[in-house]
Amino acid sequence: MTTFDNLFFHFFQYYKSKKSKKANEIATFYVSFLQSSLLLLLGVFFAGFFRQMHVQTMSATKAWVLFALVVIFLYFKNWMYYGGRKRKVLNVKMLKNKKLEYNIWVLWFVPVVVLGLAFVLSKAI
Repeated sequence: MTTFDNLFFHFFQYYKSKKSKKANEIATFYVSFLQSSLLLLLGVFFAGFFRQMHVQTMSATKAWVLFALVVIFLYFKNWMYYGGRKRKVLNVKMLKNKKLEYNIWVLWFVPVVVLGLAFVLSKAI
């Protein structure tokens, strides 16, 4: 199981007791949000790197459109991956392991910190 699977099931188990019908949607949104914020940080880093190296790869508009398309793809990939039988199989594997004890507020704060790092990196370049 990957780190994203572990985070998904931690969110799923936490929100299952609070909002049983929306738990899967919240967990899928969180994993997609985390992955897209990491992708943004990586994209800002490489944009700054290529700018320093004087490499013309693509315009900023094309890069933002590509980022938006990849974020939509990530959400639908996660929606399909965690929506059906695969989630049930992974849930059984997760229940065999000991329960993860992460603070839910810290986990919600991680993508915000990554977005902050991407903003600072974009302004530093």
